[in-house]
Formats: sequence, structure tokens, C-alpha cells
Amino acid sequence: MKHELIVCIVNTGFTDVVMDAAREQGARGGTVIHGRGTANKEAEEFFHISIQPDKELVMILVPSEIKDAVLHAVYQAAGLKTAGQGIAFALPVTNVVGISPAPAENSTETKAE
Repeated sequence: MKHELIVCIVNTGFTDVVMDAAREQGARGGTVIHGRGTANKEAEEFFHISIQPDKELVMILVPSEIKDAVLHAVYQAAGLKTAGQGIAFALPVTNVVGISPAPAENSTETKAE
């Protein structure tokens, strides 16, 4: 199974909005990193927004086939035209270890622990 890493950078306090939108499209979880932006006045004027320095990065590893749906949902929920003022992008992932595929909805199999 191929994966992609979706990275969403939003104003502090909007990670739950991002993850709720992503989960609705099939994402199973994410990782949040706190950060600080370094945009300047020219960037604020270009995008016609005020840029808050405190940011949170949400990294979500998803199967490639749901990447577009997750990106679209995240942007609708927390994009530049929202209070979250988020941007999102996806990066290809060549190898993944340590995760298991999502169980099928109708599967009756159970995993041995």
C-alpha cells in the first residue's frame, strides 16, 4: 500500500478542526508539532491576511487513495479563508514501518496480540 504524508500548518488551537476533518475522510490519526512562523509584512500583504506567529503542524500519514479527499476536507475546515488560516500539502512516502492497515469494516477477523 502506498502512503502520503499530509502536512497542515495552522494557527495554534486549530489542530482538532484539522483532525476532525481528516478523520471524516478516513485518516486514522496524526502528530502535532508546535512551531513559530517567520512571515514578513510582504507575505501578509500578498495573501491579504494577518499572519499569527504561533503555529501548529499536523502531520497525517494516509493511504494514497484518500490523500485528495483528506487534503480537500482539511482545507475546507481550516484553510486560509478560515480562522485557522491553514495551508496544507502532501509529500510522497517511499517506505512505512510500524503501522498496520485499517481493519475492514465488515471483517470478523481479530488480531492476536
